[in-house]
Amino acid sequence: MTPSPARRGELLATAAEVFAAQGYNATTVRKIADEAGMLAGSLYYHFDSKEGILDEILSTFLDELWQGYDAVLAAGLGPRETIEALVTESFREIDRHRAAVAIYQKESRHLAQQERFSYLVESQEKFEKAWLGTLERGVAAQVFRSDLDIRLTYRFVRDTVWVAASWYRPGGQHSPEEIARQYLSMVLDGIAVRT
Repeated sequence: MTPSPARRGELLATAAEVFAAQGYNATTVRKIADEAGMLAGSLYYHFDSKEGILDEILSTFLDELWQGYDAVLAAGLGPRETIEALVTESFREIDRHRAAVAIYQKESRHLAQQERFSYLVESQEKFEKAWLGTLERGVAAQVFRSDLDIRLTYRFVRDTVWVAASWYRPGGQHSPEEIARQYLSMVLDGIAVRT
């Protein structure tokens, strides 16, 4: 008898919340099992290891993130519209995977040194290339200011968006799209060409 996908999903969500709150190294399999209302040994019926649980949480988040990002990047939008769509997609991912985003922010640098998590480096490089390329395209098209430090702007926008995982709660007062709209209003009015 195989575990149900629904139960597996519940366990991953529970583990993600525990990892996000306590950190990967400080989290024990027993703590995850306690939070899930089961014996620690029973968790191994669903997963091969604590590392395997974390791997599935992060890879699922990044797979979904890249599905959205790849669709945006393939849409042939202008630079400003691409930034708007990437920011909006980012907030949708925070809504869907808030705990995974928090884990990624806290743990990715350390985890990327392990072979099992080498995809974190690849994803970060692809992420940086997409954002820097879009900003560079915007400067070249005179949509964004020519005096921008592209790398600094990229880091500012990236960090401004992803830090929201620390306070965002799904089902709150604002939808992910509304939060993205507010962020974009603040950010783009500061980097758009002055008229």
